[in-house]
Amino acid sequence: MTRTRPLGRPVVLLLAALAGPAVGDERRDHEQARAALAAGQILPLRTVLERIRPDFPGEALEVELEQESGRWVYKVKVLRADGGVSKLRLDARDASLLGVGGHGRGRGYGGRRGERD
Repeated sequence: MTRTRPLGRPVVLLLAALAGPAVGDERRDHEQARAALAAGQILPLRTVLERIRPDFPGEALEVELEQESGRWVYKVKVLRADGGVSKLRLDARDASLLGVGGHGRGRGYGGRRGERD
C-alpha cells in the first residue's frame, strides 16, 4: 500500500482545480479565487492547513473554496486518527474557525481546547 503525505493530496487537488480548464461559472469562480489569492485577500491552502493542524490533526480528505455572503470560505474535511471526520468551515482571510461538525467517534472537534461537536 502506498502511503502519501497527509496534506499532499488536497493541495494537489486544489491546485489542479484552480489551474485546470473549466467552463462557464466554474472558470469565473477559479479566476476569482486566483485573483483573491494574488491580491492577498485569502490565505494559501497550505497556510490554512498548517494553522488548523494543531487543533485538528489528521489527513485533509477534501477542500473546497467558496464565496458565501461576500466572503471566501475554505471547507475542509479532516480524517481523524479515530476514524471520524471533522468538517470545518474557515474564513479564508485568516483561517479563523467559522463552524465545525462531523461524524464518527469523538465527533467534530479534535483539538486541544476540549471536546465539542
